[in-house]
Amino acid sequence: MTVPSPGAAAPPRAPEAQPRKAALAAWTGSALEYYDFFIYGSAAALIFPKVFFDESDPANATLLSLATFGVAYAARPVGALFLGHIGDRLGRKKIMVFTLILMGLSTFLIGCLPSRAQVGSLAPVLLVLCRVLQGISAAGEQASASSMTLEHAPPGRRGFFTSFTLSGTQAGQLIATLVFLPVAALPEDQLLSWGWRVPFWLSVAVAVVGYAIRRSLEETPAFAKQAATEGVVKLPLAVLLRDHWADVLRVVAGSLIASVSTIFTVWALSYATSDSVGMDRSGMLWVGALANVAALGAIPLWAKLSDRIGRKPVYLVGAVGSAVLMACYLWAISTGSYPLVLVLGMLTFGVVYSAANGVWPSFYGEMFSTRVRLSGVAIGTQIGFAVAGFAVTFAAQLAGPNGDDWSTVALFTAALCVPPVIAALTARETHRVPSDRLGLRNEAGAPGRVPAEV
Repeated sequence: MTVPSPGAAAPPRAPEAQPRKAALAAWTGSALEYYDFFIYGSAAALIFPKVFFDESDPANATLLSLATFGVAYAARPVGALFLGHIGDRLGRKKIMVFTLILMGLSTFLIGCLPSRAQVGSLAPVLLVLCRVLQGISAAGEQASASSMTLEHAPPGRRGFFTSFTLSGTQAGQLIATLVFLPVAALPEDQLLSWGWRVPFWLSVAVAVVGYAIRRSLEETPAFAKQAATEGVVKLPLAVLLRDHWADVLRVVAGSLIASVSTIFTVWALSYATSDSVGMDRSGMLWVGALANVAALGAIPLWAKLSDRIGRKPVYLVGAVGSAVLMACYLWAISTGSYPLVLVLGMLTFGVVYSAANGVWPSFYGEMFSTRVRLSGVAIGTQIGFAVAGFAVTFAAQLAGPNGDDWSTVALFTAALCVPPVIAALTARETHRVPSDRLGLRNEAGAPGRVPAEV
């Protein structure tokens, strides 16, 4: 059965919904939150093997450090179950505020952790605990932000407005990279003693700014209307698995495309700066920064195209193209040619991957109705992202004892792009479906009446 939402009153007036404000809040909050998340990735590749793990075995220290990067992804499905349930019952805004505060706090604490030299094996344990909190926060961030923007977006422009969530994510990664550039240039002793901590301490400012922006945002008209008229679902997960299980599986499969991002951002950076290749640390950080600049321009353009021709063809360009170009990018790293690495890095991650990355918030969100949208997107993506997070660890193992078997890693990345292609090919095209009809095709009793609810 349905239950009235706390504080539900009369249905809201027709959406005078401030779609630009919602998009700005999603962009800014995602940028600030994923700044926190991505500085961890840079540190895991460049710093943490020497600070938190046994330096006498560099290869194993790097492997363990990259594994802690994946720990957050393992925590994300658990966080998605909890945060998705709360978001579909109490609203998108509450989750957006909560996730930002949790991410800022956990990231600040990482900057305060003692090193292995100070407290021994307790140091990596504390690091993993903080990383778990980061993962729980990230589990609800993109799902709540994309649900917020999709439900505020005007007709015919849902793809464009929801893409601001991923533009914000890319901006956060860019800011994280730019912050790490001067840090990475510090002398080794200063870098390992205090320099690496500064980007993590800056998360306090991140949390304050993000909270100020998001607390003033209004709840979406779609959720407010649902709560005031039909009521919210008592058990969103039960309805989701009953009526939308096939689309949840599609989102899980589609979300494996994030493996391209994690391997590009973390493993490729570690490989390029390893002894086997020997590329400059700061130079490779600039590759990531410029690729993200390209992504900031490409994401909204791909999203606008999806509003015209559909989500599926744009998404497929990103998935298939990424499988091919990641092999080219890793080959370029193996040559040690910086110009080649820069060009292919910008093309692979900045342009082609952005086709899938910029479209998935609308593509996945449109598979579900308002009643279970946040749960569906959160649970589906976070299970897929969990695999993507540990793809870095698998890549490190596949690269062999010397960490230089890039061709096997390229094949592994291409294989992870196959499920997203299958998911897109079997999904419905939804870019022209009216917002109030999204997801109803799957639900018991639709169309024509409100289905019985759990």
